Amino acid sequence: MSNPDEAPQPQQPGAQPPQPGAQPPQPGNVPPAGYQPPQGYQPPQGYQPPPGYQSPGQQPQPGQYSQPGQYSQPAAGQPGGFHFEMPTDGPRSFNDVLPQGGFSGMFKTQGLPTELKVSYFIWVISGLVGLLFGLIGLFAIIAAFAFIPALAAVALVLLLVSLAVAAAQVVLAMKMKEGKEWARLALTAIAAVSLVLAIFGSINMGGPSTGLGSNWFGFLVSAVAVVLMWLPNSQLWFKAVKGTA
Repeated sequence: MSNPDEAPQPQQPGAQPPQPGAQPPQPGNVPPAGYQPPQGYQPPQGYQPPPGYQSPGQQPQPGQYSQPGQYSQPAAGQPGGFHFEMPTDGPRSFNDVLPQGGFSGMFKTQGLPTELKVSYFIWVISGLVGLLFGLIGLFAIIAAFAFIPALAAVALVLLLVSLAVAAAQVVLAMKMKEGKEWARLALTAIAAVSLVLAIFGSINMGGPSTGLGSNWFGFLVSAVAVVLMWLPNSQLWFKAVKGTA
């Protein structure tokens, strides 16, 4: 028998009575998997769900990791929280510098966010183009040694540096694709080197054509690739890869 002194609790507006046989979860108990509360049911005032409990259909907050190696897109307007840290995954041997599996997977970018895909292809394509034009310029420099050997020698040194930078750019881009933060930092330094080459190429007064005059365009392209590597979405991807390593 019910206690006559207990007054019935007023029903919440819009709430429906629990279905027969349905029991709401008690405080401190985790409901079984697949449990669905009755339609219109509201928990008692002051009820707190257990730690880690997620209601059916609840999704993880944007920008948080749901599983190791996975991330969600940051919400619109949410600050990325850029924070630079020196890489701790530097190469320990020459084999750590070489791309895994060789150069056969150069154009495979599965799993990369859009920003890093664009940045990766910028680095690879511009590096291959730099190697091609550098080899063409090499023949012009060899021919110039017969007329202006001093200036041709300077141009040859700059061209060899440019070829080395282009080759390193392709290799570092492939290591960046593997999630190596040291490769990303090295590519950022290469963008600075391309700026120096552009400055020296612009003061190559009347010398033989070495292709260095186009380094200003190459620097601008490299600057775009650097920015894409350091965007918040790219930062999340590098952290995700580092967490599963």
